[in-house]
This record gives sequence, C-alpha cells and structure tokens, in this order.
Amino acid sequence: MASTDKWGIVAEFESASAIYQAAEKTTAQGYTRVDAHTPFPVHGLDKALRQGQSHLGWIVICCGMTGILLAQLMMWWMNDVDYTMWVAGKEPYAWPTTIPVTFELMVLLSGFGAVFGMFGLNKLPRLNHPIFTHKTFWRVTDDRFFLSIEATDPKFDSQQTVRFLESIGGKNVAVVED
Repeated sequence: MASTDKWGIVAEFESASAIYQAAEKTTAQGYTRVDAHTPFPVHGLDKALRQGQSHLGWIVICCGMTGILLAQLMMWWMNDVDYTMWVAGKEPYAWPTTIPVTFELMVLLSGFGAVFGMFGLNKLPRLNHPIFTHKTFWRVTDDRFFLSIEATDPKFDSQQTVRFLESIGGKNVAVVED
C-alpha cells in the first residue's frame, strides 16, 4: 500500500461551547493553522481562532472603483473624442449625464469582484476535501462540531497533536490523509 501524506488532524466536539473553548486552548497552545467546522455560526469563534479580517471588502472596493473609472473613461472617449456631438448647446461630455452608466458599471464590477473574490479566497471550487474522509465528519451539518489542525502548522506533530486534542475534550480524534 502506497504511503500518503498527512493533511492534518480532526477532532469532534459535542457543543458550541466545547468547540469555542477548544479553539481558545488550541490557539493559546501556539497552533496557527486551525479551523472550526460547525453546523451553525458560533459567536466569537473567529476571534478564538485568531482569524484576521477578510480581504473581500478591499477586492469589492477596488472592482467598484475600476467600474467608475472605466465608465467615465469610456463615456469621455465616446462623447468627447471619438464622436463629438453637440446636443441642445450642451457640452459633448458632461459628467452629470454619465452618472447612471457609471453607477451600473460600478455595481456590476463590484458584484463580479464579490463573487469571484469569494471563490478565490475560499480556494473554490474544490469538489472534494481530505477532511471528508474522517469517519464522523458527515455530522458537521447536523449536530457535531469539529476542530482541524493542518499538517502545515509549524507546531504540528502527529502524536502530540492527537494527545493535545484528546486532552481538551476531543472525541474521534483522527489523522486525515491527503
């Protein structure tokens, strides 16, 4: 049988408070590549895991600003340079008349930035993940809470990490192969 690389270790917890406390203890112990998998949002869990702010907002703002600049550039080029037309004595390019198109292009590119930025930041689409091989992980959508520590964590050690997760109340602690 061919040997495979370890993806990480997964432990099961029975309640939201148990996963919260386990997350705090795990990050206090120095683990950095830790994630929680829960059937519903647990308030404060992201802070317990010491996760930073999402970069998605910056992606959306940059895409929105790009939409504004492209719309203004496009309409300036079309109305003032490429095909100049004077209508009712008004200037060919007057910025107040460009607001509707500018708004629409800003919203369109911001929406694209939000969707594709979320896909990129979440490394999607990924149709299968090694964590799915854990024997009870299917319960994560029903009534169980899971904490995973990736093998890429600098503090990761197969035996010590398993013992640590068991000591903080983890059940069905298992090494997951990649």
